[in-house]
Parts: sequence; C-alpha cells; structure tokens
Amino acid sequence: MKIGIIGLPQSGKTTLCNALTGADQPVGKMLGGGRVAVTSATVSVPDERVDWLASLYKPAKTTHAQVTFLDIGGVQGAKSSFSGPLLNALAQTDAFLHVVRSFANDLVPHPLLSIDAARDVQALDDELLLNDLLVVERRLEKLGDERRKGAGRDKAEIEREHELFTRLLNMLNNGEALRTLALSAEEERTLSGFGLLTRKPLLVVLNTGDDAGPSDGKLPAGLAASHRVVALQCKLEMEIAQLAPEEAVLFLAEYGLQAPSLQRVIRMCYDLLGRQAFFTVGEDEVRAWTINKDASAPQASGAIHSDLEAGFIRAEVMAYADLHQHGSEAAVKTAGKWRLEGREYTVQDGDILQVRFSPPSKK
Repeated sequence: MKIGIIGLPQSGKTTLCNALTGADQPVGKMLGGGRVAVTSATVSVPDERVDWLASLYKPAKTTHAQVTFLDIGGVQGAKSSFSGPLLNALAQTDAFLHVVRSFANDLVPHPLLSIDAARDVQALDDELLLNDLLVVERRLEKLGDERRKGAGRDKAEIEREHELFTRLLNMLNNGEALRTLALSAEEERTLSGFGLLTRKPLLVVLNTGDDAGPSDGKLPAGLAASHRVVALQCKLEMEIAQLAPEEAVLFLAEYGLQAPSLQRVIRMCYDLLGRQAFFTVGEDEVRAWTINKDASAPQASGAIHSDLEAGFIRAEVMAYADLHQHGSEAAVKTAGKWRLEGREYTVQDGDILQVRFSPPSKK
C-alpha cells in the first residue's frame, strides 16, 4: 500500500511524513522552478493482534503488514498542468494524504500570505481535477478519431469507452472528483492505465499548531461533506515519533492523545481504500497480509503466493477473536469455531487462514 503525502508548499508534508515514519528528514525546504522531490519510507502497520499471535505461537519470524509513505514535493496549487516527473510520482500512489496548513507562524509565512484551509483544499482539488480534465479530453479526441476512421477495434467497444469518458468529462466540468463515481469492474479495468488523480481516495490532514483551538481541526460544512478530514498537531506528533517508546507513551498521555498519528492515519487509510488484514500463523512465521475487504478466499490466498490461488481447494479458517477468547487452536475446534471454507467465501478482517491447495504440476 503506497500513500502519497501532498500539499501546498510550507503545509507540513515532511513534518507529517516524519511523524508517520519516525524519520528525521529536514523540514521547511521550498522547491521552485518546477522541481519535484520524492522521499519514501516504509513502515510496519501497528497491529496488537499480530503481537498477540506471536506471543502464542512463538514463531521464528514475525511480519507485520507494510505501508509506504511518499513525501511528494513539487505541487504548487497554481492551476497548471503537472510535469511528467510529478505525474509519475503521483501515479505510484494508492491514495493521497493532502496536508493543509491550519496555523499561523510569522517565521514560516504561508506562500499565499494568509491561513485559509478551505482555500488551500480547493486549490489542490482544482489542480488534480484540471489534470484529469486534460487526460479525459485527450482520450475523447482519440476515440472520436477511431469512430470516424471506422477501423481497428470493435465499434461497440469504442462506443462503450466513449460513453464512459463522456460521463467523466461531465463530472469534471461540474467540478466533481471522479472518486465518487460508481464503476463496473469492466469500467475499472478500462480506466486503470490512465492515472486519473481524482479517482484516488483522499484524506485531508489539517496540520494544526501546538496551541490548536476547536475550530482549527474543521473545514467549512460544504468541504467537510465531500472530504474525509483528520486534524493532527504534526510538529508535536513528529517529536513524539522520534522519542524512545517508553518516553512516547508519557508524552501521548500528557497531551491527551489516544494513539500516535501512525496508528490513526493508517486506520483511516485502510478504511479509505477498503482494505483489511488477515493472518497466517505457525512455528515458522506469524504474518499479517493486506487485502481488499471483498476478497474471496482464493484471492486472499493469492496474496500469499500465486500458486495457492491457482491450486486453491479449501481454506481452514478461524477468527482472531475466537482464538483470542479460547486461547488455543484445540479449544477453538472444541467450541465449533474452526471452519472449512470454499472458493465463494469472503475473507473477513482478522481471519486466520491455512490454505489447502493442489501444487502445480511440473512439466
């Protein structure tokens, strides 16, 4: 899972990235002249369930799920098309964290000279939308050429794609992000190679100051209705993330924070992307795997290895909650909570799977 951290200059993107990853990248750098800078860091997803399973099975190896954060500098909010390098960086991501500055600091002036979170959200929304509009318009021009020439692809296929891109054009012309559009599986496949930026899920992170007030973590009603929003004291969170674990616990308690920003933001990203975790356990390894919420048992098996999906027969399944309650696999079986599930089973968050499969034949 790759999450892109974007925002206007001086919004606190690197500060948030440091808070999420525990890194110590220098903050406050300004990029000019259309330059693009991308810093990536991969972190383990905190999950108490993995830790408990490891304490039960005592495996040789414990592996948490992984998430990569990309700190992407170079967005200016100037209603201009993105450069090739910037588009490439944005296209790598599964979702965006849009960092919006919601505090004043005379030592670090806002590039637009005033603090206005609603304006800044709209500025970047407009820039993402403009780039999608250019992509869609170019595609419709090519589809129009295909229609006129009457050769090449099947006419019905061209018409279906033309109708789809016309729908996209109408939404974009109305200022609507494409992430709100419900698409069929076939339409999703059609759009997969176009890198449409407003199709990506987006979470607004309001970067509040150390003396944040009640209004600092809010957006006007109109924007709040169309955006997922979380307010974070990014500088404070960065400082906590760089402490030793025992010191961090004390600071969290002192500032009334229930959990570090990493845990809160990852939970929201999982929700935005419709992702969940399942587990495999044993003496060799306890491991968390990330899959879509609607993944079938064979698809979940494919996250482990493609051979498991291709040769899937059945999955032995128990819920983490049942194992935690009863304390052992034997007790789960005695309680009737151990199940055999087939190809149609939809894996649930926290399921523990053992896959039965037929190994591929060797030629």
